[in-house]
Amino acid sequence: MIGTMGKQGVEHEGLCTSLPLAKERRISKRFKRICVFCGSSSGKKDIFSSVALSLGRELVSRKADLVYGGGSIGLMGQVAQTVNAGGGHVIGVIPTALMGKELCGQTVGELRTVLDMHQRKAEMARLSDAFIALPGGYGTLEELLEVITWSQLGIHEKPVGLLNVDGYYNPLLALFDKALEEGFLRLSARSIVVSAPTASELLDKMEAYTPIHDWAIPKLCWEDAKCLVYTPAVPSPLKQG
Repeated sequence: MIGTMGKQGVEHEGLCTSLPLAKERRISKRFKRICVFCGSSSGKKDIFSSVALSLGRELVSRKADLVYGGGSIGLMGQVAQTVNAGGGHVIGVIPTALMGKELCGQTVGELRTVLDMHQRKAEMARLSDAFIALPGGYGTLEELLEVITWSQLGIHEKPVGLLNVDGYYNPLLALFDKALEEGFLRLSARSIVVSAPTASELLDKMEAYTPIHDWAIPKLCWEDAKCLVYTPAVPSPLKQG
């Protein structure tokens, strides 16, 4: 039976413990909701879980609600349970097909189900004012790179941050720098990604982030409904030989 986690504590490996919240900070004036991408695994190092919990406390202290992938396991579960325990609002977005895999006996906060991964990403992006990636695997990277690409194309101006725990994202950041060096990224595109090793430092940087406008497609075009309509190409008639 799937229940709902209360706001008094965080359940971890069968134990329910109260978590101290981060020291009270200023309320975020820019972000009402922040989307966090992260793994359904906790990883091998304790520091990954520690920073996930720290991020959850930081969101609570800044009065920012959490939007995430809807699971109750791994880093995603730890962030969600921490925000929920601290009195913050949690919105999980999960495809129906993944509920048996990413939910473990309970839901956290408000859970919205969607049909597929595309709808999941679109709904999380629509609900959020900014995006943060914790360590994760292919799914986390795919979600991260998609919102970076959307920013590059001018679909949104929302900050994108990497919580670079223990240098986890150093190779990815080096790849971005290599793409810039080799002419596959412009400086404006490289500047989209903000990174820091701690939650508080990252959120401070994201609050101060100002995009460099160098869009491939004008933003107004994306807001025109006609630009969002897909028209299949008409096959050319085969030449008769």
